[in-house]
Amino acid sequence: MRVSAGVLRLLALIFAIVTTWMFIRSYMSFSMKTIRLPRWLAASPTKEIQVKKYKCGLIKPCPANYFAFKICSGAANVVGPTMCFEDRMIMSPVKNNVGRGLNIALVNGTTGAVLGQKAFDMYSGDVMHLVKFLKEIPGGALVLVASYDDPGTKSIFWQLISRKLSDKMNDESRKLFSDLGSSYAKQLGFRDSWVFIGAKDLRGKSPFEQFLKNSPDTNKYEGWPELLEMEGCMPPKPF
Repeated sequence: MRVSAGVLRLLALIFAIVTTWMFIRSYMSFSMKTIRLPRWLAASPTKEIQVKKYKCGLIKPCPANYFAFKICSGAANVVGPTMCFEDRMIMSPVKNNVGRGLNIALVNGTTGAVLGQKAFDMYSGDVMHLVKFLKEIPGGALVLVASYDDPGTKSIFWQLISRKLSDKMNDESRKLFSDLGSSYAKQLGFRDSWVFIGAKDLRGKSPFEQFLKNSPDTNKYEGWPELLEMEGCMPPKPF
């Protein structure tokens, strides 16, 4: 029995259509499946790298029986200074106990206990208050100092009374800071940046001090040098 050419063409067309339809169906079914990669190929979830902080925000812990500290001077006349000792924030703008001039905190050099803190206005305040405070520092006390805005201008109040008396009182306060171990107290002037840790009756100079002179050539802010930041560890009775 002969099959006509027309019938053969029709069968071939039907076969092609069925084959194409099965291929498309199989491809779509495969594409809709979820492809799971081996665990070793799968991307691991991103983990946040957290830097561990220690006392006063230090990136390394202090040795046993050492005190951690961090002192920052003020930034221009905008941001006040901060003082942290053994993870205790002694002075800061948040605590609302800092002021223009010199900010000073006293700490027991053996136990680390805070003995007191006070801010002294060196632009328009009475320099005698600072001198009295420095003379009454107890033995064995650490003295933490941070400048803000203007730490070195002579007292206007005393200038109005007697220029000679003002100079004498200013020199006296500088000498008292030098006796505490400062190397820069005698240079301290208008809008300088200064951070310092000293002690009563120190024989030598303190290694914990930073100073930046107010200079138009190097100032970071308009009219003020860059803020200073000093941090580290110190042993009890370090001097």
